[in-house]
Amino acid sequence: MSTQKKERIAFAVCGSFCTLEAALAAAQQLTEQGWELLPIMSFAAKQDTRFGTGQFWQERLEALTGHAVLDTLQAVEPLGPKKLASALVIAPCTGATLARLAEGLSDTPVTLAAKSLLRVGCPVVVGVSTNDGLGASGENMARLYQRKHYYFVPYGQDDPTHKPNSLKADFARLPAALDAALAGRQLQPVLLGNHDA
Repeated sequence: MSTQKKERIAFAVCGSFCTLEAALAAAQQLTEQGWELLPIMSFAAKQDTRFGTGQFWQERLEALTGHAVLDTLQAVEPLGPKKLASALVIAPCTGATLARLAEGLSDTPVTLAAKSLLRVGCPVVVGVSTNDGLGASGENMARLYQRKHYYFVPYGQDDPTHKPNSLKADFARLPAALDAALAGRQLQPVLLGNHDA
């Protein structure tokens, strides 16, 4: 485990509540590698669900990163212009957020953070987690692949039998995807079979 100080990145979570634990484990990996994380929560991620309260997840993120969660448009807008982060990780990134990004909407803390950092040439690393990745969200993913500075954490089907359209990032590969994105490279994004390939 390397603890050499790296750069500061923004780390955003959206409302894919069943994958928040895996996303926070990836965030922990990043901090152990020396990254400083500025946490961002979407409006949806702050909701209470059977997976925990919004307050619970906010406290976990703040304890992990040592920073207060940015959860307003005003809080995230300066990220790019003031060079407060060198990249944005969105993990998990839901179908709703994929749609907003593909349409160029900046009406949530996560999508405005993306716009703010993209305008100064910083990469946006997407850790997709959506039940319709092989449905409606697939079109939005394809649109983002064609845009400069968007990169994907390698992903695959999480349960082809019971959720045939669902796609989920392999969050253990997030640190490598971030390193590649900062070097302007996309890792092989589509995982086949059991994700060990």
